[in-house]
Amino acid sequence: MRAIMLVLTLALSMAVPALAQEWVEFQSVQDGFKAVFPSQPTVAQSTWTSEYGYTLPARVYSAERGRERYSVTIVDYGPIEQQGIARRKACPAGAETCIGSDIGGEGHWKHDVRGALVYAISKFLERKATVTRYNWGHQDLVEGHQLQLTNADRSRTFAFVGMHEMRLYVLEGTVPQGNPEPGLFQQSMGWLDSNGSGVRYQTIYANQFHGLKQMPPPARAGRGGGGGRRGGGAGSVQP
Repeated sequence: MRAIMLVLTLALSMAVPALAQEWVEFQSVQDGFKAVFPSQPTVAQSTWTSEYGYTLPARVYSAERGRERYSVTIVDYGPIEQQGIARRKACPAGAETCIGSDIGGEGHWKHDVRGALVYAISKFLERKATVTRYNWGHQDLVEGHQLQLTNADRSRTFAFVGMHEMRLYVLEGTVPQGNPEPGLFQQSMGWLDSNGSGVRYQTIYANQFHGLKQMPPPARAGRGGGGGRRGGGAGSVQP
């Protein structure tokens, strides 16, 4: 009996690392994030049309495993201020809708940034799917919105939308009916600074205040820190 138990223990100890190695912890210093993917993600250039109609540069990191799909879309809101200034200059006299205000910024670019999280979530809500959970949350103390959907084909989608240092991050994991929920992917989100060091704050970071520089960002809690479970394996660091 002891011999059988020993064989089972050895088998399980070998199976766990093999399972963990299916996931890689990917890091992008360029886009300031880290997350686990089932394989090395592909990267595609894209654009994002904001709520107020600004066209912003974006990149999409995506990977698949069978019928499972995972992606992180990063939208750079850095250029929006200059686009707002240009829009203001082109406004007809008295057209407040594109002139803006001190609070909203020229061309309302600041209001666009403030509403970016809600707008990104609204794009999910337009789908033919049933919302099973929607709540405020955070990843490594960067605030965001979390959403769970059941799609028309009974697949499940977990999403997290956050914003850090004027970049919007949209994580989306979708798995077929009956598969384990994609919580590992959603919870793996972390942040990197320009040196590739992990970023974790001592309290909540909110881009509408800290990214817009209305107040200094919270103090950091050491160098890094996890925001959920991590998968095994080693991902490559992108420039």
